[in-house]
Amino acid sequence: MVLDASPGERPGARETTAARARRGLLVVGSFVVLLYLIEIVNTLMLHSLNGVFGLRPRRLDGILDILTFPLLHANLAHLISNTLPLMIFGFLVFLSGLRVFVTALASSWLGSGAVVWLIGGFNITVGASGLVFGLFAFLLVRGFFNRNWWQILLSVVLFMAYGGILFGILPTVASFVSWQAHLGGAIGGVLAALLLSTRRARTRPAAR
Repeated sequence: MVLDASPGERPGARETTAARARRGLLVVGSFVVLLYLIEIVNTLMLHSLNGVFGLRPRRLDGILDILTFPLLHANLAHLISNTLPLMIFGFLVFLSGLRVFVTALASSWLGSGAVVWLIGGFNITVGASGLVFGLFAFLLVRGFFNRNWWQILLSVVLFMAYGGILFGILPTVASFVSWQAHLGGAIGGVLAALLLSTRRARTRPAAR
């Protein structure tokens, strides 16, 4: 079986489903391993990295923390809770190609960080849960933007299995965690799905 190239990819860049799945496991797995390596170092340093690279809302010197805060966690249990959904959602997104995965991840990352920086509480925020919510939101809505029934079916299955996590974007439910990170990540995922929409690509005027 051969997957069609994503919009904007060269026709010669097509690859088999099995090859793309292997590459997806390698890329997503390597990212998760990186998170665990950082957590080991952070633990040995008594989580002092959180105070330096965690996201500090509404501080000018904290804007660059948007680039680092998802790489850090409050403790090992925090990281473990993010690991499985990050692996599953990241892998499923990667099946559409590296460009799609990078776009969805970057949009979720920046969206999560931007919302936390703008409306976050007074505590320092760390954790990859914003990425989890972003990739999940991307998978939920992209099929409707693309009018792709297979993607819609996948979104229904994922919603039935993991839809309960969406309560995490509500402040009254997730007051003990950063609901702002969850909300921002989800917004970023939806924006990525819109940006990568195949229908949008088909209706874009051709360059002359």
